[in-house]
Amino acid sequence: MGHAGMAAAAVRYLRAGPVEPLPRPELRCVREDERAPVDQGEFRRVLGNFASGVTVVTAPAADGETGPAGFACQSFSSLSLDPPLVAFMVARRSTTWPRIARAGVFCVNVLGADQGALCRAFAVSGADKFAGVEYDAAPVSGSPRLTGSHAWIDCTIHAVHPGGDHLIVVGRVDALGAADGDDAPLLFHKGRFL
Repeated sequence: MGHAGMAAAAVRYLRAGPVEPLPRPELRCVREDERAPVDQGEFRRVLGNFASGVTVVTAPAADGETGPAGFACQSFSSLSLDPPLVAFMVARRSTTWPRIARAGVFCVNVLGADQGALCRAFAVSGADKFAGVEYDAAPVSGSPRLTGSHAWIDCTIHAVHPGGDHLIVVGRVDALGAADGDDAPLLFHKGRFL
């Protein structure tokens, strides 16, 4: 089936009525026969031409943990208006992701152009990422809402899907807000902040 046939099938499917969720796929590692014949360095170089916004995804401490969790994330996107869904991608080897998964909730903090240092602090592994960082609790999840962020999106984990060496995390939006003004966002392009 070519692209036109797939598009027609998708339209017929969507016109058939409400979209039912698909069964959850089994989480598994990427097999050798699934690896693309593309050099990873070249992949990064070419895709680095796409500028992306920068966020910090945070979660409150789950039972038995001593503090909140968070990591810098540039692979964030809106996904659906009805229901309101967002998505972010996280590496399977992330040490922060299991803490967010246990919490079951998260807050996406959209960073401004002046928050590069904050992003770098959340990009390191093993450090106390919240040391000296001002935040309050997001209204529904209680996740850290970072002071000075341009916008925040408070979510409950809705689904997690495999995506190669990453996981695709879908969140249902419970609350959100944005700062007044039109300051520039923090962007990442060709390996550096803009």
